[in-house]
Amino acid sequence: MTADRVTGLILAGGRGSRMGGTDKGLQPLRGMPMAMHVLWRLAPQVIDVVINANRNLGAYEGFGRTVVPDASADFQGPLAGMLAGLPYCETDWMMVVPCDVPHLPTDLVSRLLTAAEAVDAPIAMPVTVDPDGQRQTHPVFLLLRGDLYDSLSVFMQNGGRKIDLWTASVGAIEVPFDDASAFFNANTLADLNQLEQV
Repeated sequence: MTADRVTGLILAGGRGSRMGGTDKGLQPLRGMPMAMHVLWRLAPQVIDVVINANRNLGAYEGFGRTVVPDASADFQGPLAGMLAGLPYCETDWMMVVPCDVPHLPTDLVSRLLTAAEAVDAPIAMPVTVDPDGQRQTHPVFLLLRGDLYDSLSVFMQNGGRKIDLWTASVGAIEVPFDDASAFFNANTLADLNQLEQV
């Protein structure tokens, strides 16, 4: 089964600067923390879920999952969260998702895994086409092979912070998904209000 071979990682360690510095994952959405919505969508697709958070650790531990902070306290971005999570991956693969996308696809893991294994790729990321024809990659949604810790560690030690640069250097593939709205993320309070209406 696909789920048995993949560990999930929810990234909830950002500054939330576009949301007034709040902890995005704990913002309420339909009466529940936004990250809990993400957990509910991701958990059935994987064998276990780890949460990367850098504050309010107790609140995230209340989700009943392992919570891991970044190794560095200076908010080095999503790659730092992935680096913190990879040592907790005891499966072949790790599925990384952000904490602010509560409608992520329910077949996200299976489709990325099938595509990655078909061409022996170490990383797979979704790509969508917006209604206006704009092609959009979603680099914070990454299916990573579980043995990429050293590669990512070296990249970051050399000052790398951009996800796209690292994934390109490792040989990531892009996997088409039809529903762009499934990847809508709440960066601002206005975005959060928009999700409340869905």
